[in-house]
Amino acid sequence: MIMTSESDQIDDLIRSSRELQEKFYSDPYRPVYHFMPPWGWMNDINGAIFWKGRYHVFYQNISWGGVYRAMRWGHASSVDLVHWIHHPIALTPSVNGYDRNGCWSGGSFVNKQGVPTVIYHGEPGGVCIATAEDEMLVRWTKQQANPIVPMSEVFDGGEDRNSALDPCAWVDGDTYYALIGNYVPGIEGDGTNLFESQDLENWKHVGPFYQSERRWTEFDEDCAVPSFFPIGDMHMLLFGSHLLGSQYYLGKLVNNRFYPEAHSRLSGHWGPLGGPSCMQDAKGRRIYFDWIREYRGSDQEKESGWSGVMTLPRILSLAETSTLQIEPAPELEVLRMNPRTHKSLRVEPNSELTLDNIEGNTLELNIEVRSTGWTEFGVLVCASPGGEEQTSVSVDVTTKTLKVDFTKSSLNENIQFVPFRGDQPVEGLPEEKQKTQAQETTFELNLEENLRLRLFIDHSVLEVFANERQCLVQRMYPTRSDSVGVRLFCRGGDAEVKQLQAWDMGSIH
Repeated sequence: MIMTSESDQIDDLIRSSRELQEKFYSDPYRPVYHFMPPWGWMNDINGAIFWKGRYHVFYQNISWGGVYRAMRWGHASSVDLVHWIHHPIALTPSVNGYDRNGCWSGGSFVNKQGVPTVIYHGEPGGVCIATAEDEMLVRWTKQQANPIVPMSEVFDGGEDRNSALDPCAWVDGDTYYALIGNYVPGIEGDGTNLFESQDLENWKHVGPFYQSERRWTEFDEDCAVPSFFPIGDMHMLLFGSHLLGSQYYLGKLVNNRFYPEAHSRLSGHWGPLGGPSCMQDAKGRRIYFDWIREYRGSDQEKESGWSGVMTLPRILSLAETSTLQIEPAPELEVLRMNPRTHKSLRVEPNSELTLDNIEGNTLELNIEVRSTGWTEFGVLVCASPGGEEQTSVSVDVTTKTLKVDFTKSSLNENIQFVPFRGDQPVEGLPEEKQKTQAQETTFELNLEENLRLRLFIDHSVLEVFANERQCLVQRMYPTRSDSVGVRLFCRGGDAEVKQLQAWDMGSIH
């Protein structure tokens, strides 16, 4: 029997680590300036919190490959919203405990004693709470009273109606409040339930928190991973529907009841977003993060060793018109390199204009276009010379939509842009909708307002912002090495591009 020395074992570990690193760095789909775990699975962003000068994000995580199993809470922090430090796993299932099958999604808050606290769904027990032991939020103690709201108490009218998934909590005066339970898709009812407590151990059901507005949402959408907070002179309920992705309500909080007055989606129908979280920093800014899921299918994700990406941090604010403004965090500008600028470009009707000195798959584009003349203006990114692969971003003033068309985003026939999760179709969805070709959302230009588009391209990720008030995210997966072109197009009339700026974006690793 041949025995290996300790130094040989260390050499083997170093060699394996380098091989894994080289595999990831050479992966054409792996983003370089979006945050993601070093390896493994990521989904919902959980418990984002600003604490002692650091931005902390937690996320649903499995470290062994791009697979979906019983969850733990991954953890990373940053001082600048750009460069992130990976910390040890924050929450793990307790052997034979109430959360033995996973520490699932939840939120964070600072308790009345000034200690960061997280609330989460412990499977199969119910709602659980843990408090931080140190200022870096690395070590956590689970509350002895867990589960503080058992599954049996959350159910109200039968187990086919409510669940204890994805709670969030906050402090108002001397009272703790928590949103616990969201209606199961296909079952008519209120969006979620409000609970209250004085001591974090004893919780009382207050009642339904809001009524789902069917004029804005589909019948079978649920209120998952919620965050609730004041913004301007209103309140915002941010959540992710398991069926149709991330969205929000703006409204008023009156006598512990939320009354929605406006609604919008942060992802188009069947879009890739679905696990949002929000924090407030020392500057008073509301900073939003979300999970960008994959469409490669489980086999390709397992082979790659990773799955899931976090959006770029976004700043949410309320305009004077009581509409939501959404902007990329300005801190991201430190990643800009090799600036290029074009001014007074004219795009002929029903034609394409190739930008010869602007190409790549790690770019930021900033485009301003006069709103007169054209009916549709767009940008083709990650485009091959012959257009075999390309992703289209466009604004149509007649239909009042912002659209991302990914019909030609990838020549990989195994990529399936299907609804819900990876390669698992939504049960009961009509066959013609099982594979989609575009996502779009409502967007209207005001009178004489120029169109302003900001695009962030990061290998397989595309983030689009329109006039600081609407956005879409899309996965692309181009296969060709020459799918790096950028082209402009318009229809219905010519377009005057006042200015186009482009930067290569540096890596955050």
